[in-house]
Formats: sequence, structure tokens, C-alpha cells
Amino acid sequence: MLKIGVLVSGGGTNLQAVLDAIESGQIAGAEVKVVISNNQNAYALERARNHGIDAFCISPGDFQDREAFNNALLEKVDEYGLDLIVLAGFLVTIPPAMVKKYRNRIINIHPSLIPSFCGKGYYGLKVHEAVLERGVKITGATVHYVDEGTDTGPILLQKAVEVHEGDTPESLQKRVMEEAEWQILPQAIAMIADRQEETE
Repeated sequence: MLKIGVLVSGGGTNLQAVLDAIESGQIAGAEVKVVISNNQNAYALERARNHGIDAFCISPGDFQDREAFNNALLEKVDEYGLDLIVLAGFLVTIPPAMVKKYRNRIINIHPSLIPSFCGKGYYGLKVHEAVLERGVKITGATVHYVDEGTDTGPILLQKAVEVHEGDTPESLQKRVMEEAEWQILPQAIAMIADRQEETE
């Protein structure tokens, strides 16, 4: 059984897509053990509790310094013996010690076709604003492994989404979520779960 931890900052729609895919059997041999947010008001925590999943807020603001926060986050993750950590809209930099310890076991969903519109400063609506400013016709989402850089790790899956005439950042964000993010994040987890089953 692939033990998953999900790290989120907001509403948790990608988390919901994963939970739905597990419940429908699209993802087999996997379960979400814990959900952690840096934001105590994140609706994602509520979603987790509604599914009987442990949910915690660990916020940098509650600690003396970033090192203390990093240690607390890593400790909590370690408690669950996770096989996979999923960053589903987590807006905090992952501690280097965690990247090292969980090498090739952390994946992130990013709302563009990497290497376009990614890296420092590109998150949330800012990505879609930049896409519209540049006038590109195709955008999408990417699931990639996390390394020490920002959005620089090996790519697992990508899905393209058309940009429509008259799109706003909000309408484009919604379409990228519905047509790409909510599809390829569960697909990527299913692939990883299948691979683990084969090696067991």
C-alpha cells in the first residue's frame, strides 16, 4: 500500500481529485495518511477530516525561525513513514533536508507546461496572468518530481489546455484545473502506486 502525505495551502481541489480517484478505484493500492497545510484556514484540512484523514497546520509563522519550522515539518512527515509526498498547491519552500531524505518521492503539480511559466514567483493566478500577457495559445499543467530547484525536477506527466479568446486569469485557472490538474495528478499517483506494487 502506497502511503501518501499531501501538503496544501488552500482549498484542496487537487487533494479532492486524489481522494475521489482513490475512492473510485482509479488509484489502486494507495491511501492518503496525512494532510498538512501551512494555513490553518485552508479548506483542504476540512476535506481531509471529512475523509477521516489526519490533518495538521504547521505554519512558518508559529516558529521562531525557518529552521525550526523545517524541522517540525520533517518530523511530522517522518511520523507517517510515507512512500510519497504530494505537493498540491503548497506555497512554502520544501526544506532541503526533506528533498534529500525523500529523493524521488516528492511530486508537485504546477499549472503550466514546464519549462514555460515556472520557477520563482510563478504560482496560482500569477501563472495564468503571465500566460495571457504573453498571448500563448496552449497552456496546461505538469506533474514533476521535486528537487532542490523551483519547478526543475524530472517531469512525470503533462497535459495541454487551450487558451480561449476572452479568457481571464480566473477562467483559465479553472479550465487548467478541470482539464489538466485534476486528471494528471491522480494519474501520476496511480502510476507510482502501480510501480511500487510491481517491485514488492
